[in-house]
Amino acid sequence: MWEQAMSQALEEARSATDHGDIPIGAVLVDAAGSVVAADHNRREELGDATAHAEMLVISGRSREMGSWRLNGYTLVVTVEPCAMCAMAGVWARIDRIVYGAADLKAGACWSQFNIPQDERLNHHIDIVAGVGAGDASRLMDNFFRSRR
Repeated sequence: MWEQAMSQALEEARSATDHGDIPIGAVLVDAAGSVVAADHNRREELGDATAHAEMLVISGRSREMGSWRLNGYTLVVTVEPCAMCAMAGVWARIDRIVYGAADLKAGACWSQFNIPQDERLNHHIDIVAGVGAGDASRLMDNFFRSRR
């Protein structure tokens, strides 16, 4: 069901390496199933620690709509979101996060934390893990291998 959106997120991830960024891509899908925002990591390009793919699609769509509330949207990202991005999804009231590869060091949607489903928070996000995980993992492995 989420493979097409993940394919687009993977294409975004590949673009990140053009400017030395870690290859993570994200797309935002509306309730009708249309991709309404797409981006990739731009931390190196913009010199901004918060320029993660997830943050860029959330903030871009929010500005476009004139509202921070993204009820009805699904965030599709190639790698499990970190704590910052997972919490941004909660604050934005996103309905679902779909991710590919787990992030065993900093993942905040299951691997290290489960922020989107933390019972102490006032909004909870459904999680779908492992969509396109093999392709996302290969992108990350190849990127870091080329850096060593």
